[in-house]
Amino acid sequence: NSKLRKYNSSLEQAVKNDDASIKVYDSLIDTINKNLSSNYKFIELKKKLLNKNDFHMYDLYVPLTGDFDMKITYEEAKEIILEALKPMGEEYLSHIKDAFENGWIDVYENEGKQGGAYSWGCYDSKSYILMNYHDDLNSLFTLIHELGHSMHSTYSKSTQDYLYSSYKIFVAEVASTLNELLLINYLLKKSNSKEEKIYLLNYYLEQFRTTVYRQTMFAEFEKIVHETVEGGEPLTAEGFTNIYYKLNEKYYGKSCVVDEQIGLEWARIPHFYSNFYVYKYATGISAAIIIAKNILEGKEGYKEKYIEMLKQGCTKKSVELLKMVDVDLENIETYKGAIDFYKDLTMELEKLI
Repeated sequence: NSKLRKYNSSLEQAVKNDDASIKVYDSLIDTINKNLSSNYKFIELKKKLLNKNDFHMYDLYVPLTGDFDMKITYEEAKEIILEALKPMGEEYLSHIKDAFENGWIDVYENEGKQGGAYSWGCYDSKSYILMNYHDDLNSLFTLIHELGHSMHSTYSKSTQDYLYSSYKIFVAEVASTLNELLLINYLLKKSNSKEEKIYLLNYYLEQFRTTVYRQTMFAEFEKIVHETVEGGEPLTAEGFTNIYYKLNEKYYGKSCVVDEQIGLEWARIPHFYSNFYVYKYATGISAAIIIAKNILEGKEGYKEKYIEMLKQGCTKKSVELLKMVDVDLENIETYKGAIDFYKDLTMELEKLI
């Protein structure tokens, strides 16, 4: 397809379809590659806390706090979300309340109901949410995440004509992740229990690790694979496995045992069938971290500027939309800001341990 349309590469076609650029893609990978030590640091901390000499990649998923678990009912979740999102102002909260009170959310499992979580709707409908709430921390984060998408759509649809009311995935993940960042900030501030803070910090550090480091590793895998094909080399299952294994060694190898079998994981990642999709998770959270910092610090007029961005739909290119809120995803400083956030949370966890 990229050859037929005279693009220089499949990556160039993909990022242009996102209203992004190759510079965005390369800046992300280059910056993460130069800061892998921050990932090693978090994993070493987990290794220490779990008291394991040989720390394998599957040990990453072992809970740090044993039997500790947070039970959060849906009614409690609504109260927490309204408190966590207070920095967004009354207008934003009024839309959240409308979602809770007027049937926007299909909350619980039901016979024949699809799994997963989605925010969807047509131009003249509410921005409905389909999910399966399970009274836990993950469900709370899922709910506030999907509400971010719904608020984005609400503002966009209420401001733009039908033709310009949609927006690219590239900016969609910013609105949802921003809500999550405001939530973790609120939960950590109100928590008085050491065990609960460790649980929360580990939960969100894992979210960050898998959203930034893991997804960037996926993005680098895709880039290498496509460049290999474009260079005229054939690809085999063995070739995929070798490329993927070496990347895991690079991203995790100094902090844990990289088992041979991890090389096969490429075969079960569904996003690889949607070419160059995964980098948008990492760019989204990097942008959201800057936006959340400015909102929480009460930067004058910034919250209004952010909501104005949500109202734009697709009237501007995605990269230009984010520049409205002082986020430049072609600039490596944006990703350094995200890594600093990861470092700060890791240090906070280290102090508790």
